[in-house]
Amino acid sequence: MRWGQALNQRDRQPEVMDQPGLDPAEHARALRGLRRINAISRCSSGLLRSLQELHASVSKPISVLELACGGGDIAIDLDRMARRSGLALEIRACDLNPEAIRLARGNAQRRGGHVEFSVADALAEPAQDQVDVVYCTLFAHHLDDDAVVTLFRVMAARAKHLVIVDDLIRSRLGYALAWGGTRLLSRSWVVHTDGPLSVRAAFTPQELVRLAERAGLFGATLQRFWPQRQRLIWSPPL
Repeated sequence: MRWGQALNQRDRQPEVMDQPGLDPAEHARALRGLRRINAISRCSSGLLRSLQELHASVSKPISVLELACGGGDIAIDLDRMARRSGLALEIRACDLNPEAIRLARGNAQRRGGHVEFSVADALAEPAQDQVDVVYCTLFAHHLDDDAVVTLFRVMAARAKHLVIVDDLIRSRLGYALAWGGTRLLSRSWVVHTDGPLSVRAAFTPQELVRLAERAGLFGATLQRFWPQRQRLIWSPPL
């Protein structure tokens, strides 16, 4: 089957970064590559705009939680941009992988990010405490459909005001950009391998909205942005 035809439906294959025992140096190299790729997509800027729009209607500072944060670059970017713009945020971020959290804490120390990092399962039943905004980036495509529904429900239970899910779009253009972009922006063989696999495992916008509705997140908005990324935003009913 040609790869273009394969993109007609999700094809989840094991990704290198999801495997236990990955060499820490290769893990760190891969996360640096992902940092450059995320910078090109301006993912952090889009998230910041959503928080700025929320700013006028909630108490300050805005509490934010990132699930499955990886190397922590998005949370650190948000913190740094928010402080430059005068937006008061309190950001926490978690990941199930202790090595990712170790690297995230090191990144925050080097870059001056004021983010609290911890090891935690994004799909675990939430505690009683809520935050204003819960978001994740490039995580949903790692999960099967039922687990994505669980993720949405967990995020909805933890968020007072906004749930934001940022991910890839499964498309021929997205696959081509992932194949070429990972090789242009990173020397990591892990990124070269996982980038195209991630697109094959990703959702179309229609699929992502349907899963949100399965989780009870009705009325979510879906934004597309370059390069072949999508952002689902949902607010709890008043």
